[in-house]
Amino acid sequence: MSNEAPDPSRRRFLTGAATVVGGVGAVFATVPFLGFLKPNVEAQAVGAPIEVDVSKLADGQRLEFEWKGSPVWVISRTQEHLDNLEDEDILRGRLRDPDSEAEQQPEYARNLYRSVSPEVLVVSPVCTHLGCIVVYHPEVEAKPFDDDWRGGFFCACHGAMYDMSGRVYSGNPAPKNLEIPPHRFTDDDKLVIGEDPEDPEEEVEAT
Repeated sequence: MSNEAPDPSRRRFLTGAATVVGGVGAVFATVPFLGFLKPNVEAQAVGAPIEVDVSKLADGQRLEFEWKGSPVWVISRTQEHLDNLEDEDILRGRLRDPDSEAEQQPEYARNLYRSVSPEVLVVSPVCTHLGCIVVYHPEVEAKPFDDDWRGGFFCACHGAMYDMSGRVYSGNPAPKNLEIPPHRFTDDDKLVIGEDPEDPEEEVEAT
């Protein structure tokens, strides 16, 4: 063991470094959804089902996860989004596959909302054209790429547009709607990505 006296400058450095690390931890502690909503990393890697707590997911907000090596978004739709989806005069004529006939979703999600819950959308953000990640634009307002934007997803790579159910607009290069992964609710606040509902018809009707 060395009998040298401790270096005061080194002690100050170590103390300062510990303070910085502690500060960073404090900052991360203030960011919502980073702790109790983060699924097990190993589960994500092997494609095992992951559970998500959506109890504090605000209207219009998005959570990002990875399942089977690909991104998955969980989005809380606003009442305005739902009103636009339910008014067939607004969007239906602009969509390539409004009834989700292509097999881009489980059968129980082949509905207007493409979900087991009208309020919550579980969707892959991978554009069906060339695999770019789309940009989420929840705002209902005119955009440079669309004068009558009702919220949804835009691919900056080649201009593909999707509505708030992930249905693709006509007249752009994307051939299909965004993919919907298997998902179910275990209760009002707990969502499981990667599992089908035990009774799909009952769950959809209950929303």
